[in-house]
Amino acid sequence: MCAQCHAGYNLADMDTFDFGNQENIDCLICHESTGEYYKTPPTKGNKACAVMFEGKPPIGWTEAAQSVGLSSRSNCGTCHFFGGGDNVKHGDLSSALFHPTREVDVHMGEDGENFSCVICHVGRGHEWSGSRYEMLAKDDAGAGKPGFPRTTASCESCHGLAPHPLTLTGVKMNDHTDRLACETCHIPTFARGGVATKVDWDWRTAGKLKNGEGFRLEGYTQGDGKHRHTYNSIKGDFKYDENVVPTYAWFDGVMNYTTIDTVFDPNETVNINAPQGSASDPDSRIWPFKVMHTVQPYDKVNNTLVYMQLWGDSEDAFWGNYDFDRSIKAAMGRENLPYSGEFDFLDTYSYWPINHMVAPKEDAVACQECHAKEGRLNDLDGFYMPGRDSNKWLDFIGILALAGTLLGVLGHGAIRALMSARRKG
Repeated sequence: MCAQCHAGYNLADMDTFDFGNQENIDCLICHESTGEYYKTPPTKGNKACAVMFEGKPPIGWTEAAQSVGLSSRSNCGTCHFFGGGDNVKHGDLSSALFHPTREVDVHMGEDGENFSCVICHVGRGHEWSGSRYEMLAKDDAGAGKPGFPRTTASCESCHGLAPHPLTLTGVKMNDHTDRLACETCHIPTFARGGVATKVDWDWRTAGKLKNGEGFRLEGYTQGDGKHRHTYNSIKGDFKYDENVVPTYAWFDGVMNYTTIDTVFDPNETVNINAPQGSASDPDSRIWPFKVMHTVQPYDKVNNTLVYMQLWGDSEDAFWGNYDFDRSIKAAMGRENLPYSGEFDFLDTYSYWPINHMVAPKEDAVACQECHAKEGRLNDLDGFYMPGRDSNKWLDFIGILALAGTLLGVLGHGAIRALMSARRKG
């Protein structure tokens, strides 16, 4: 999925767009306080987002210059909430966070803390913490000394390593923090607030018209009443979901990526990215993820992913000719990458860490949702979890202990009754 889009940036007669280079980002995009800033026509620095502003009038420069301020959710969200469409990619970043309630996000809720993004994503010199490409899966430093500035975007950097109260229940929950990410319990579901996230994308049906139409809106109406297109002739079929229970996996902060050079077995699950970690690794914790399923083309001889030229002023662009083979040949050729000339489609999966849409503490995941047969963590292995797992020897010893206790109570009662009867006699 990622390869299809990023190939377009390089191959469709566009300047290579480096989001990490602040010279490519206009200052007003982040610092115009109304969050309405854009450019028309598109110029270097905002080509990738040009489609969002199509048909809008030129920006009012005087108003923009007079409304310079600190970054707000409107500034950040204009880009980060709409990668590929509203909440399409991440699952926990959507337009619902522009004006959320406390129930949608306890930190950003306008009836709660009303945080802006930079409250957590602290930075110096425009280097922001909390990158998904350099994740900190386990923060052992915690909140640090009072008065010292935070340097990470982790939960622990504010709440410390023992965030729960010193009650019997709180102490036990604090005992979980070295093995569970805070998000695992405090984000029970994502794609909340009425905005759905895309969970399935099938490229096989791209390039076709359905009922004479290349774009179909009916099929999914999300919680806020808006319709999401379930088919687009340039991309294929889509499926959406809301209030999604995450998939859980051990994570040490490192993602293993399938790149354009990776050779894989198409008969096995192909993960575009997969979290690294295990129960035996002390630096790993259980994290929540959105898992995205995509059916996309690959080189069925070389068993590698392929690039496609999607758009551009070229007859090779798929979004003009609807010819998979031609667009793949053009893209792979321009990148000097091997292509056998034969393609097919395969199932791939990508993992998106869930960090936002933190629920109020009263809505956190209850103990019994995990400590139960067929609970939330049922698919994780490598460790013993009470309530979920069983061991025949432990069960046998437990039954013996219970039987012994019961027999002891009954025996003690029988002896007391006998002795009482003798005294009366």
